[in-house]
Amino acid sequence: MNIKTRLSFQFTLIVALILLFFSVLVYYFSYSSQIKKFRENLLSSAKNTAILLINVTEVDSTLLKKIHLSTISWENEEIALTDSAHNMIYSNNIQYLSIKEIRLNSDNDIINYFSVVEKDGVCYKHNFKNRTYDVFVMAYDKSRTENLLELRGILFWSILFSVWLSVLFSYFYSKKAIKPISKIIKSVKEINSLKLSNRLNEGDRKDEIDQLAITFNEMLTNLEIAFKNQEDFVSNASHELRTPLTVMIGESDYLLSRERKQEEYINHISGLVNDLKEINFLLNSLLELAHINRDINILFSRVRIDEIIFNAIHQLKNKYQGRKIIPKIQYSEEGNDLLINGNAGLLEIAFKNLLDNACKFSSEEIGIELLITDEFIDISISDKGIGIPANELASIYRPFKRASNVKFIGGFGIGLSLVAKIMELHSAVLNVFSVENKGTRIQILFKKII
Repeated sequence: MNIKTRLSFQFTLIVALILLFFSVLVYYFSYSSQIKKFRENLLSSAKNTAILLINVTEVDSTLLKKIHLSTISWENEEIALTDSAHNMIYSNNIQYLSIKEIRLNSDNDIINYFSVVEKDGVCYKHNFKNRTYDVFVMAYDKSRTENLLELRGILFWSILFSVWLSVLFSYFYSKKAIKPISKIIKSVKEINSLKLSNRLNEGDRKDEIDQLAITFNEMLTNLEIAFKNQEDFVSNASHELRTPLTVMIGESDYLLSRERKQEEYINHISGLVNDLKEINFLLNSLLELAHINRDINILFSRVRIDEIIFNAIHQLKNKYQGRKIIPKIQYSEEGNDLLINGNAGLLEIAFKNLLDNACKFSSEEIGIELLITDEFIDISISDKGIGIPANELASIYRPFKRASNVKFIGGFGIGLSLVAKIMELHSAVLNVFSVENKGTRIQILFKKII
């Protein structure tokens, strides 16, 4: 059962239950009102009978019977009058008011209502000259029966017609309500891996269906970015891996084509080792990037940012012998000013990549400056190298994206994307300021532990 049919059925069921409830209320109050009015009339008749027969001496049983015969107003009316010992004093048109019924329905109360078969009756105790008389009046309320039968018919057909209308209107309204969802389903079916740029109509962005479309569009945007990154990743990674492997295979085939001198073998093997180191570095960078991009729990603890920087400098000096990397750190009297919440391993990877880029693209000294402000630890890494073209600064964090002026300098374009992800995990602000052929300054702002 689809949503449209289910909504129509549920709406119709609710309407039917509400109509049935109100019909029962109408019928009950109508029945109560008519039986109350009929009983009041029976009581008036009982009182009049008692007054005429007992209080008025001029009226005897014969005259009263003639009066009742000429003024009968109820269907199959029965009247009986007895003394306190249930001896019959007067009766008229008796059918159900036998002595047994009279004794059964006689009560200590002044007024007692009762029913026998289809007739309603009243027992009225009349006091006159210290004597008590029981007056019984019973009749069939034909008018009430006919009215209630007619009312039941009206209510039945009203409910039936209203339910039919509710089915009709609920179907059209549910169809109208589901129409935006049907459009979304149709639009979603047209979207595939080749059409991720398609977007759903977001309407006026107010109701729940519009919010659903907005959320789905946001998901599509994320998927599009993920697919594009995957495409770039596969394309660039395959290219970066294919090139050195092709060179290594070609050189090895050339070397094996004939016997060589030992020096040639040594030089070739040394070249292979360097190429393998480059491939190993690329694979490690890819694994680190993939590891960070996964939604995994990374353990954070209190670490000293200056110790991480010194460890990174020490490792880079072993790689770039003779290069000057000059740290300038502003220490304060509070030893805890250099503490941050972070992961030491990831932060060391980030600073090694930043320092490696500075050394790779600059032949002069590298400066590292650390300042402590009221809220942040401000770290700047500066070089006087080739810089980055201004129109390429916005895309420097994309994996395998390299500036156009570094084509003849080794590298894979993974470092800054790795750094950006690590800084994002640490809620740090990463800013890059660069002027082509003048140098680059990278600023990192860490929040202090308060």
